[in-house]
Amino acid sequence: MKTKNKVSKPGFWNLHLTSTISTSLVLFLVGLVCLLLFVGRDMTTYVKENINLSIILNDEATKNDEARVQTYLLGAPYAKSVEYISKEDALKDHIASLGENPKEFLGYNPLMASLEVKLNEAYANNDSVNMIQKKLKAFGSIKRVVYQKDMVSLVNDNVKKVSFILIGIAIILLVVSIALINNTVRLALYSNRFLINTMKLVGATHWFIRKPYMVSSMLNGLIASVIAIVLLFGVINFVQYQFGMTGTIIQPITAIIVCGIVIILGAVLTAISSYLAVGRYLRMNTNDMYFI
Repeated sequence: MKTKNKVSKPGFWNLHLTSTISTSLVLFLVGLVCLLLFVGRDMTTYVKENINLSIILNDEATKNDEARVQTYLLGAPYAKSVEYISKEDALKDHIASLGENPKEFLGYNPLMASLEVKLNEAYANNDSVNMIQKKLKAFGSIKRVVYQKDMVSLVNDNVKKVSFILIGIAIILLVVSIALINNTVRLALYSNRFLINTMKLVGATHWFIRKPYMVSSMLNGLIASVIAIVLLFGVINFVQYQFGMTGTIIQPITAIIVCGIVIILGAVLTAISSYLAVGRYLRMNTNDMYFI
């Protein structure tokens, strides 16, 4: 009898250790895809909100005209930021970037004052920019509106393609993870099928039988979630080190959301899988348990 106990205990712990490690690896993959989705969203927002809309002002525009346009833009819902660049500042930027001064051979400054507008993400598309252009035509002090139309289209097209691919991978991986976690929990409970049947035969309610297994599975799921989160942050630090990145590449809110998703999935999926696995054994006859 003593020998039996010595053999069974290590087997029990090995089974739960294997189950926890398997679950943590699955959750790590799910967390990694979620992380890529959120990082992709953050990068998309950053790129879109750094697309410039240059509003070129007429040379005849007075300070009041410029102030009126600037005030309008600051109150517009599509403008994230507005920066006024005078003729003199534009000339300095031109000299700094190209190394030549057009004023020296022309005798005057050919550059015009402008307002550089960075758009909010929702308005960083060609349809919205066309609508903005129509509204700005009402100002006689504006000569023209310049923006990188091809770049706006390219960014939006690439964002859609990458988003669809990542969402597709996330859905496939979620389905696979549910199946793997379900099988892992079922294997972990397989050795207890006769104990479950015995409790059913002596009159224990289904919930009384299910509860301890569900709690145990949830605890394993939470431990697996913590392991998965540690692995995720390890990968992030490794990427930062390999590519010499400084600062944080992941927004704090993104890290919190991804950690929350991993923890909730770890607890919920293992609890549901345990509920279903115990239910399977509760519905089986004693004789049938010898043949599974």
